[in-house]
Amino acid sequence: MIQVVTTDAAPKAQGPYSQAIVAGGLVFVSGQIAIDPKTNQFVDGSISEQTRRVLENLSAVLQSVGGGLNKVVKATVFLKDMNDFDAMNAIYSEFFTSHKPARATVQVARLPRDAKVEIELVALA
Repeated sequence: MIQVVTTDAAPKAQGPYSQAIVAGGLVFVSGQIAIDPKTNQFVDGSISEQTRRVLENLSAVLQSVGGGLNKVVKATVFLKDMNDFDAMNAIYSEFFTSHKPARATVQVARLPRDAKVEIELVALA
């Protein structure tokens, strides 16, 4: 069974995809960029500001299905500039303190709205 996840606590999908899908005991959370769900405006700030907004959005999606960041098993971080790795990592580590999921971080040529960071997650349902 596949469950489509939709919550107003995170930005609405900007295309033909879901905020998240629950299937096979896992939650697959679509990549989030720094969009404020209250205003639907892009947070065009520093890498630290964008990373914080992204992780707050991801947390909101997981909370909408009764989960949280403590159930994340895998994260993928997409950075516009790998020179932002340390600043992104500093904020990321505030959200993942004792629980540290598997992770990959890659530099990409471009992200939607020219974001500096996008993160997607896989978590236990």
